[in-house]
Amino acid sequence: MANVLKPLEWFLGNFSVDMGIDLGTANTLVCVRGRGIILNEPSVVAVKKGTNEVLLDGMAVGNAAKSMLGKTPGSIEAVRPLRHGVIADFEVTEKMLRYFISKVHEGRSWVKPQVVISVPTGITDVERRAVVHSAERAGARRVYLIDEPMAAGIGVDLPVTEARGSLIVDIGGGTTETAVLALAGSVVATSLRVAGDELDDAIVSHLRRFHNLLIGEQTAERIKLTIGSAYQMEQELSMEVKGRDSITGLPSRATVTSIEIRESLSGPIRKICESIRQVLEESPPEIAADLVDTGCTIVGGGALLYGIAPAISDALGIPARVADDPLTAVARGTGVFLEKLDIFSRVLSADDD
Repeated sequence: MANVLKPLEWFLGNFSVDMGIDLGTANTLVCVRGRGIILNEPSVVAVKKGTNEVLLDGMAVGNAAKSMLGKTPGSIEAVRPLRHGVIADFEVTEKMLRYFISKVHEGRSWVKPQVVISVPTGITDVERRAVVHSAERAGARRVYLIDEPMAAGIGVDLPVTEARGSLIVDIGGGTTETAVLALAGSVVATSLRVAGDELDDAIVSHLRRFHNLLIGEQTAERIKLTIGSAYQMEQELSMEVKGRDSITGLPSRATVTSIEIRESLSGPIRKICESIRQVLEESPPEIAADLVDTGCTIVGGGALLYGIAPAISDALGIPARVADDPLTAVARGTGVFLEKLDIFSRVLSADDD
């Protein structure tokens, strides 16, 4: 039977497009060899409540599903199958991956691509196997896992294979990944479950506490991107926010300033700086010497928060910079990984060798 399947898999593989997937808590990006990033959609799936049946014949995923968040009738549920970078709902994640694989292959369901998936550094072997099994059941013929900081380092062209240290900080939706990379591996790494979602939660709590206004996660994200900051702004801003009054229960509005939003975000930002400090304290002296000059590179959605680089630099006393196109760094890294599998095979986890 195995001898029959192998030629078949080889044949199907020839008609498949190998792909790298940045499977994030907030967004999933897909990079295809030779074509770059071709998909960037929210990691959201709309299902019939009480079941895992995806609406619109399995197509209510990504942008179509995110528009439903917080607005669904009782019979429909918009769910995020990943929490803090790991799979919270195995079956829905599998259906989401199947949607992305099918979309890349323009609806062909019989394809068997090789897939590289980025995962948080701190996840367990059980969680790693869950990612592999989900991708295999979704149609992948071979699955490689790469740690997110390594993928990000490769994606922003840091000298990760050289004998000098590079510090990468990936502030995603569910986790902040910090790692010192050298000689194609992580010298020290940590994964903190404080990131973009926690920043949104802090804004929701602030509006409820100081303005008696209840808002949803999409509104909180919009506030964060519009007037949110981690460092004093050259010109402070304000914006009008609409939601529901927590006392009367009626629709209401309030004006919030960038100063009060920065104050509300200071707690999570401080935790992120502390996790970076921990990695620096655990780094060998020779690596620390490299980092005095090179500092840290910030990627992920959190890198778009105004003033994040000077805030980290002030807290830690080393240079900090936001990478070019920080949102796509990890996905770009999975694409480079695909192209140079032979070179980067050393950074594969033990499960995948």
